[in-house]
Amino acid sequence: MIAYIIRRLAGAVPLLLFISVVTYAMMALAPGGPAAILGPRGALSPAVMARINALYGLDKPWFVQYFYWLKQLVLHGSLGASYVDQRPVVEKVLERLPVTIEMVGLALLLTLLIAIPIGIYAGAHRGSLFDNATSAVGFAFYGMPVFWLSIVLIDLFAVQLRWFPSSGLSSLGREDDPFDRLWHLVLPVVAIALVSFVSWMRYQRSSIIEAMSSAYIRTARSKGLTERDVLVRHALRNALLPIITLLGLSLPTLVGGAYFVEYVFSIPGVGYLTFTSIFARDYPTLMAITMLTAVLIVLGNLLADVAYAIADPRIRYG
Repeated sequence: MIAYIIRRLAGAVPLLLFISVVTYAMMALAPGGPAAILGPRGALSPAVMARINALYGLDKPWFVQYFYWLKQLVLHGSLGASYVDQRPVVEKVLERLPVTIEMVGLALLLTLLIAIPIGIYAGAHRGSLFDNATSAVGFAFYGMPVFWLSIVLIDLFAVQLRWFPSSGLSSLGREDDPFDRLWHLVLPVVAIALVSFVSWMRYQRSSIIEAMSSAYIRTARSKGLTERDVLVRHALRNALLPIITLLGLSLPTLVGGAYFVEYVFSIPGVGYLTFTSIFARDYPTLMAITMLTAVLIVLGNLLADVAYAIADPRIRYG
């Protein structure tokens, strides 16, 4: 297992390197730049624009800029300073990261609490009214963009019904109140969970159907066990194992959805920082966020594989 983990980590290095090259090239070749946000078009003279570009090293070809960025990362562990406030970008990202982790974690927990029981019951009652209804409702939410669903939730529950706050992470004067914080996170977490739960539900449903048609289930039934005992004692144990793998595979979707939700709800997490950095052409901050997200996804997939091997002794990685 240790050798497998080392090989996976070593194999992730060229992948992360490729991601960094593509991301840096896309940002460097995009129209505009840091100087473009300092005033409307034509407000700055060409000489001033050239001095600003020279200050940030943007007057060099993009691949030269990239190798300088990579050199700083490898030799000094630095991802640079923000163009906006000159703060180290790692510091800016890390102070926003706990908010995003909290929101994604709550959304994942809510998704599991909803999707797994529904998937188990729908799979055990395949073709029933409940199975068809949950599939139809699930696909309806699955087809909704998460930012559009967020706007609908704000309009319905925050503007019209006034049940929940529409933005922010806390009320004025209640910044240290954990219950107020959770109250502000209800709508964002629900938005992420509603879009994500259908894939979990359908995956769990398929696992139950596959398990219930296995030979060992027929053997259990031949022993006179009730359908409930067959489901709980035999089918459910094996049907839950693939969920471990889905944890790692769903991480990109959850993180990506959280980024859009943060911006819609004005939640000061990594996602909100991403959009403000895009508008500000803050390339160092965008690179730091991209690489951090890529590392989290790689580690998430690796942890899912390791957890699957631990949960199922039949799995061995050579």
